[in-house]
Amino acid sequence: MNIVKIKMTTFAIALVLVVTATGLWAAGATDTESAAAAEKEMVRDPSTGQMVTAPQYGGTITYPYNVVLETTDPHTSGHFAGDIDSVNQQLAVPDWGIDRDQLDYRSGYIGMEFYVGQLAESWEMPDDRTYIFHIRQGVHYALDPDSEASRLVNGRELTADDVVYSIQRHSALGDFTERPVRTYEMINLPWESIEATDKYTVVIKMKEFSLIALRAIITEDSFWILPPEVIQKYGNYEDWKNVVGTGPLMLTDWTEDVSKTWTRNPDYWGYDPKYPQNRVPYVDEIRALYMPERATALSALRTGKIDLTVGSFLFKTLDDVRSLERTNPEITVTTTFGTSTTVFTLNTHKPPFDDIRVRRAMQMALDLETISDTYFGGLARWKPQGGVGKAVVGYNTSFDEYPEEVKQYYIYDPERAEKLLEEAGYPRGADGVRLKVHLHHRDVSDLGYTEIAVSYWGEIGIDVDVGIYDTPSWVAGRADTTLYELATSYQGFTYNPETWVTYYRTDYKHRSEYIGGYQSPEMDALYDAFFAAKTVEEQQRIFKEFDMEVGIKRHNQVWGPIAPGFIQAQPWVIGYNGEVTGNRPRLALVHLWIDQEMKEAMGH
Repeated sequence: MNIVKIKMTTFAIALVLVVTATGLWAAGATDTESAAAAEKEMVRDPSTGQMVTAPQYGGTITYPYNVVLETTDPHTSGHFAGDIDSVNQQLAVPDWGIDRDQLDYRSGYIGMEFYVGQLAESWEMPDDRTYIFHIRQGVHYALDPDSEASRLVNGRELTADDVVYSIQRHSALGDFTERPVRTYEMINLPWESIEATDKYTVVIKMKEFSLIALRAIITEDSFWILPPEVIQKYGNYEDWKNVVGTGPLMLTDWTEDVSKTWTRNPDYWGYDPKYPQNRVPYVDEIRALYMPERATALSALRTGKIDLTVGSFLFKTLDDVRSLERTNPEITVTTTFGTSTTVFTLNTHKPPFDDIRVRRAMQMALDLETISDTYFGGLARWKPQGGVGKAVVGYNTSFDEYPEEVKQYYIYDPERAEKLLEEAGYPRGADGVRLKVHLHHRDVSDLGYTEIAVSYWGEIGIDVDVGIYDTPSWVAGRADTTLYELATSYQGFTYNPETWVTYYRTDYKHRSEYIGGYQSPEMDALYDAFFAAKTVEEQQRIFKEFDMEVGIKRHNQVWGPIAPGFIQAQPWVIGYNGEVTGNRPRLALVHLWIDQEMKEAMGH
């Protein structure tokens, strides 16, 4: 493990506050921390090169959550069934041990080249339509004596038949005819056959070559390997009490709108990629506490009742972070960039936003660079990026690459914006107002930024009335395209290209949200060409054309600066570098440990 014993001085562990757009923010250590840090076994974190307290077992990691997941069944869940993460597992997983200079886990998007085998030890392609997965031997389902479903599975070994069953159910193949609620790339693949040729081998054949097939099977975040006998007995996987997996955790408690608890699987087969002699997880349990109110979660963070946050919902502004810095300088804050909520969806199905001149005027009225420099403290990324972020190398079209005739409509120009409104038939009235619209603001979005945008729009004669809605009301309001006009929304800059393109032919709500419900023969042809591409280079070219035509030129959304997200961690949480693991938070948590001495010395 490369353990050394170091007597650390107060000066050595004191950290200077560093503020960067992508780095870690840390404050000076207290005397209590300094004392707790003395005479500790230290190890070098191979992913960062930093010295950290040596791994230790025991304790609990607690974090807050504010999104209620309806079910633990990925087939019927609208939110990825993320609560089975690290209970059930997938064929492959992002490499936790990788050098953070190669992959810092902060953009949300993880390229396929960073995945390593999990339940599939390896895979190969003997030809361009065949995929052979070699299933890891000696992997057993957890045996929880308190779980009827677990006793049903009885700790048996995972086999290739489990993989075949899960693929067929997830992709509506074989005896499964019902499509999952959330459909991604796998269901659209040109499947020919899936067969377990022996206990540990799965052979998949496609009817034709598909450039995205391997990536979809390996990286699709709603695809989990599930025990067939549980689903066959109970009819589905929706009851948390019936969740049985092969992962490092067991889901042992779920009290609706209160908390969820995952307990260490004592018989887990896996080891820590950073310290290969150590089995994971390190902690005895992981608890998630339902805290829909940010004030409640913030108080829990300040008082040490929660150890870290796994999403950036807690802090929405730079002022929030500066406030924490003043009251709790020991807490580290990491900036991340993922899905942005600083965009506005325009209802292109009804006036005034069925007129592209009005949509362009809305965009040109916003001085994005100034807003980034002032309101976001220079941390936001204000330049438009299209449907996917710059982390999606090769597919992203940077703003500097936009054609001039397109770029002009994303540059702050209020005078031209007013001319466009005049041309669209919206002159100023006696009160100076050209038109009035209502904005559905989601209560978890940044109201400060919304108010700034509304102020800018007021300067060009657009009077925006803001209504603040909780998430269910906001979703219902946007779903009715005869009702809403303008809404705070989000753009998935962490999506892989296949997911973004797939939205073009998914349900109407997503078409409305991302591409304005727009369809045309030309776009249909590009869609088909994207999925028929034979090389990555060809697919990248097609994607950029598709993205430009559907997502950028049409102005279905008003672009805003990508605000940084802020993730917090207590100083006693070791092994954490602010990694964002999206819908799979416990991918990170099972690799972290608690410095119990430090925590106790700090009175927690």
